[in-house]
Amino acid sequence: MEFNKWMNEKVSRVDECLKDIIELKDNPQKLIYESMIYSLMSGGKRLRPILMLGTYEIFEDNDETILPFACAMEMIHTYSLIHDDLPAMDNDDYRRGRLSNHKMYDEATAILAGDALLNKAFEIGLESIIKHNLDAKKAVEALSVIGTSSGADGMIGGQVVDIYGNEKIKTVDELKYMYYLKTGAIIKSSVLAGAVLGGATEREIEALEIYAEKIGIAFQIEDDILDVEGTQDKIGKPIGSDIANDKVTYLSFVEIEKARKDVNKFTQEAIDSLQIFGEKAKKLIELAKYLTNRDH
Repeated sequence: MEFNKWMNEKVSRVDECLKDIIELKDNPQKLIYESMIYSLMSGGKRLRPILMLGTYEIFEDNDETILPFACAMEMIHTYSLIHDDLPAMDNDDYRRGRLSNHKMYDEATAILAGDALLNKAFEIGLESIIKHNLDAKKAVEALSVIGTSSGADGMIGGQVVDIYGNEKIKTVDELKYMYYLKTGAIIKSSVLAGAVLGGATEREIEALEIYAEKIGIAFQIEDDILDVEGTQDKIGKPIGSDIANDKVTYLSFVEIEKARKDVNKFTQEAIDSLQIFGEKAKKLIELAKYLTNRDH
């Protein structure tokens, strides 16, 4: 109950911050703001910003100053979902239980809305350095971590491997590599940016790297399971789309029971990596369990 209350409070704060950041302006490009807001405020779980805030709390009590960085992560995640749903990519008509951005508006608007959200993420990060008088070295390092994770050596690179996966992915290790980039990279950067901004030591960052990598792979395997066993009402998009699109997933290599065991194994390894933080890591431990035990 305590964790649920904490989680709900964080979601509310992130939502309020996002509303303040993206303003619906009455100008000739009004459509782009509408499109950005449509996807950004469509009821996501805000897992990546909460991971950043939860990590930061290990080191500092007041996370007000890094809230814009947490919102930046949600903007990057949302932009990636808008682009993922496009006909040239995954060609999904629904996202989070609503029409995908390109179905609600059109493909050109969806592309531009995604681009605008990515750009806005770095705008607000840079603005926050000035507004909150942040340590410039830490803040720039955090933005560098975020930028790398969402680029060609991170999320975008993973998407490329995913698109051509049937040709390139022949082993479970190759699949894990794709997951590490496409899904795991911005999960990891959410954690590490929070650690950097909080002033973590090198040893503490190493522990958090392990944590983030383990929950990233467990999260994606759980996603593959949900694509088979979930419901559209619960997870917000059509079930069985991976099979319909003949995509390579974890279940292409292992039986579903083995996949469940692997989710539990990676989750436990993530939890074990946090031992050096003691009770301070309690929220991150609960987050690991929450991320890999979502509604079926």
